[in-house]
Amino acid sequence: MVKINLALQGGGAHGAFTWGVLDRILEDTDIEIAAITGTSAGALNGAVVKSGLVRNGREGARESLDWLWTQVARLDELSIPKWMQAWLPTPGTISNSIEYSPGFLMSDTFSRMMSPYAWGPFYDNPLEKIVDQLDFDTVCTTKGPQLYVCATNVRDGKVRVFEGDWISTQSILASACLPTLFKAVEVTDPQTGEVEAFWDGGYTGNPALFPLYHNDLPKDVLIININPLHRDTVPKMPNEIQNRINEISFNSSLLRELRAIEFVQRLVSEGTVADGAMKKMRVHMIADDQLMNDLSVATKMVPVPSVIAALKAAGRQAADTFLSQHKADLGTRQTVDLVEMFG
Repeated sequence: MVKINLALQGGGAHGAFTWGVLDRILEDTDIEIAAITGTSAGALNGAVVKSGLVRNGREGARESLDWLWTQVARLDELSIPKWMQAWLPTPGTISNSIEYSPGFLMSDTFSRMMSPYAWGPFYDNPLEKIVDQLDFDTVCTTKGPQLYVCATNVRDGKVRVFEGDWISTQSILASACLPTLFKAVEVTDPQTGEVEAFWDGGYTGNPALFPLYHNDLPKDVLIININPLHRDTVPKMPNEIQNRINEISFNSSLLRELRAIEFVQRLVSEGTVADGAMKKMRVHMIADDQLMNDLSVATKMVPVPSVIAALKAAGRQAADTFLSQHKADLGTRQTVDLVEMFG
């Protein structure tokens, strides 16, 4: 059995892609998850996977993921026969329909002009009622994979990582707090011990990889990437420009850490540092940039059951392809060419 770490990106409802990847990985009894680091939707996926594993092993984790995304998208209410699915609009078509709809455009514009603090008694974070249902005794236990939740401290702009008993409803909500939509989430800072305000962890760690550098964890980290690194076309419409800005900013922290890993790999390979002085990580990645290029911030913000189902199916397929091509590489060699990535 090979042990790996998982790094789960945030991306709103597009986190259903990660659901599909995890669902497939959990089927493979040759792979053990040693640690999970996650941001936003990645943190929520990580929390339910750990809780499910502790309660009832792999099947418990898969059931927990099913429960989570049923809560998000009410997939049980999507009772459409398979023969009709061919007639459904593609996820890209649905994304465009939402993105250019008067309601979404008005809501998006409103969010840039009006602070969430202005809603007063009408303010609500819809994610809270889902996160509150998690069993934090199993999420925070020392059993099962180590779990790290990333958020951004509003005052100093630095990444914060919550682990163990520091993980709570509030810390997960903090990890998923987009400041144009939600009030900053106040929670005790694990570094200072003071109550601080937090925003989405994607600004500083999407997700943070450095918690995985501990020597007691395996060298292999599998990143599940849901924000496309590359787009073929240059955005020209205001919404397209804003969407690409969002993707670039939420990938930048991950790319910085990958560049640092590549630098350490070179130092170790060249003998510049003594063997064992630095941990030489092995990086793997599962993504579907082709699908994500067809989607936009609209389907991140508006969970559409048919898109959620398509994302899960795409995640399972991407994971299946990765395992068929690279399962034997886990524990032995890296499958991402970081030199080419930064060349």
